[in-house]
Amino acid sequence: MLFSFSVSGAEKMCTYSTYKWNTISRKAVDFKTVQHPYSDLQSFEIDEQTGCTVCEEDQVVIQIGDLPAFKVCKHFAFDIENTLNQLWSDNQPVNKIVAYRVGMTRGEVDEQGNRTGFSNHSFGIALDINDEQNGLYDQCITFNENCRLRKGGKWSPDQFGSLTPDSEIVKAFKSIGLKWGGEIAGKQKDFMHFSPTGY
Repeated sequence: MLFSFSVSGAEKMCTYSTYKWNTISRKAVDFKTVQHPYSDLQSFEIDEQTGCTVCEEDQVVIQIGDLPAFKVCKHFAFDIENTLNQLWSDNQPVNKIVAYRVGMTRGEVDEQGNRTGFSNHSFGIALDINDEQNGLYDQCITFNENCRLRKGGKWSPDQFGSLTPDSEIVKAFKSIGLKWGGEIAGKQKDFMHFSPTGY
């Protein structure tokens, strides 16, 4: 799918700061800031499913209660803000939100061991909720004591702030078309994570 961007006067610029995840050293490398005209956007800088880009200029700042502000893609901002405001007013345990952050943490690995694809967070189409109670696990086709915690805190269905299929938070995000990472197929379970694909 192709996306066109109309500009008047000076050409609109796309700006973002990014990095690559190195699978050998297991750390972020090659930090840089990118700026170029929208007319020079490459296909890897645009999410094919949603049309959201990695550009700061396409992100909207959202503030929920007294939590730190965060950014999401403009195509999702209205639904996400309304959903979170409702959850907040219903006293649901939304303690921390992480959304837009640009980094190549997915996809193929190059000859240096660096990932070459942007994550869903990079396009502002993913949210992490309560990461300290909702870890990312691998070796975890179905959750059990042998699943390996890779990021975030330990998940337990009985723990305050942990998300489950019956959580009002999970139901609310699913109602606006986001999938929950706790229900994705494969060897990972990402209990903090919501996105259009769940990954």
